Amino acid sequence: MEHVIRPGFADVGDDADADVVVPWWSFTKTLIAATAMTMVRDDQLALDERLSGQSFTLRQLLQHRAGLADYGSLPAYHAAVAAGEDAWPVDRLLHSVSALHARIEPGHFTYSNVGYLLVRQHLERVSGLALDALMRRRLFEPFDLTGPRIAGQRGDLADVQMGEAQSYDPRWVYHGLAVGTLRDAAMLLHRLMTTDLLPAGLRDEMCHGIAVGDPGAGRPWQHAAYGLGVMAGTTTGHLRVVGHTGGGPGSGIAVYHCPEHRQRTVAVFATGAASGDIEADAFELALQG
Repeated sequence: MEHVIRPGFADVGDDADADVVVPWWSFTKTLIAATAMTMVRDDQLALDERLSGQSFTLRQLLQHRAGLADYGSLPAYHAAVAAGEDAWPVDRLLHSVSALHARIEPGHFTYSNVGYLLVRQHLERVSGLALDALMRRRLFEPFDLTGPRIAGQRGDLADVQMGEAQSYDPRWVYHGLAVGTLRDAAMLLHRLMTTDLLPAGLRDEMCHGIAVGDPGAGRPWQHAAYGLGVMAGTTTGHLRVVGHTGGGPGSGIAVYHCPEHRQRTVAVFATGAASGDIEADAFELALQG
């Protein structure tokens, strides 16, 4: 099946930084969800069937409603990352967080990287491909993007601007850490939202969010919701946006599409800044266009 990709407009602000390779952190979730939706499109996956041996569906995992806790609440995890240790084996990670799941009510929004790890495993199991190869085939190549990749070991970050996290093991991002330029991040989201890679109905499902309540102090949201791998809502400046914010040791990124404001898509990356500040810069860049 061929999917015609039409050109669009995306903005990364200062062109001098547009082609610096950076970690995409949790913007990777948008890529994972988009990849999953192409498999739904091709009848290889179903959003509302329970995963084998599990009580939750793919839709619930993508929308953080599967009743799963997150490893970000584990002090031992943060200590190991700060010490520059190798990432734990997946089995150890899942065992470490297992006792926390009982505190989470299924059906309610609870942000969980563990849930996206399970999505990654499901996609790899169904496709028979590693995540990097799967995304390359289903997302990067259709959009004619050759630079983005999934970092699988420390050496894969040698050319990546990581701020203070120069000894970081990318396997700590258990669902996968995509890296690429800001230009490619903005263009990827723009084409996802403005071309026919996904049928309009599936793209609408991806962008239809459930309210998440207060997104956190200092974040520039008037109404925040979470769709399938994307944040979707309105900013304090009354701008409707869809995309994702991500952060890790030393840096953060915000990549957002503005469907009602000239179909503009923006990407901002910063080291040593809070998520709310990076989002505010991205939303301001969008309004300036």
